Amino acid sequence: MKEIETLHSTIVYKNRWMSVREDKIRRLSGTEGIYGVVDKPDFVVILAIQNQHVYLVEQYRYAVEARYWELPQGAWENDPSADHSLLAAGELKEETGLVAKRMEYIGQQFLAYGYSSQSYHIYLATDLTESSTNLDEEEEGLISKKVSLSQFESMIIDGVIKDATTVNAYGLAKLKGYI
Repeated sequence: MKEIETLHSTIVYKNRWMSVREDKIRRLSGTEGIYGVVDKPDFVVILAIQNQHVYLVEQYRYAVEARYWELPQGAWENDPSADHSLLAAGELKEETGLVAKRMEYIGQQFLAYGYSSQSYHIYLATDLTESSTNLDEEEEGLISKKVSLSQFESMIIDGVIKDATTVNAYGLAKLKGYI
């Protein structure tokens, strides 16, 4: 039995990247309420590591009006059901120009399940070769660089890296013994 029953659902906003719905709900106790839910396609985040260095990207994040370093990540809005291993390889090449001969699946996490259905799949990319990037228009100004793993950890500790997905992906991979 579901703990919360959806009585009615209305999409209140929709664009190419996301939709927002308002659900009228009933709890087990019988009380009614509403939930606002953001639906976005799942995405991937890629730890591209070679010779004790990790590849990062920096881009302007409009919602917080600043540029930040993070791991390569993304979704294919035009194909939300794409195989996430193909998506990971595609996003890595698109954003960094790197091609991985080996991609290991680390796991799946939810981004913010208090208000969103979106999850992300974490991959470790190794045995890397360089190619060319293929940025899309939303990634204008994106730059890539490699840093040592110790510098990367310092960037997290010092608050230079503020992306929770990046920190979580690295932490999960490290706890599972991939790093």
